[in-house]
Amino acid sequence: MARPPIETRVALAPRLLAALMILISTVGMARAQDSKPYDDKLMRLSEILGAVHYLRELCGADEGQLWRDRMRELIEAEGTTALRRAQLTRSFNKGYMGYSRTYRACTPSAETAVKRFLSEATDLATELVRNVP
Repeated sequence: MARPPIETRVALAPRLLAALMILISTVGMARAQDSKPYDDKLMRLSEILGAVHYLRELCGADEGQLWRDRMRELIEAEGTTALRRAQLTRSFNKGYMGYSRTYRACTPSAETAVKRFLSEATDLATELVRNVP
């Protein structure tokens, strides 16, 4: 396919630039509307759920999809947009993948990590429940 002449491309540049500016401002507004003041805590909780899901399974907890199901419930409650659901999912996967690279077998260190994560998750959940309208 032949490229349009340079004059045509130059003439279209202002329109393209205007369209891009509108797109960027729309995305910026969507992001602003999509973010919540407690997102950092929520993303950390999602990451912990991913790590716990991997480590508990690795250590033979035989809980099936318990932690993934908790994450699904969190996404249903907080995933008001596709972007938000993707962010929550990405945080969960980050926790899961990070620990799957570190631990190939259940070790005392892995069990300690689970205990610490569960404690941190409890603190985060308690704080979120208390401070989120």
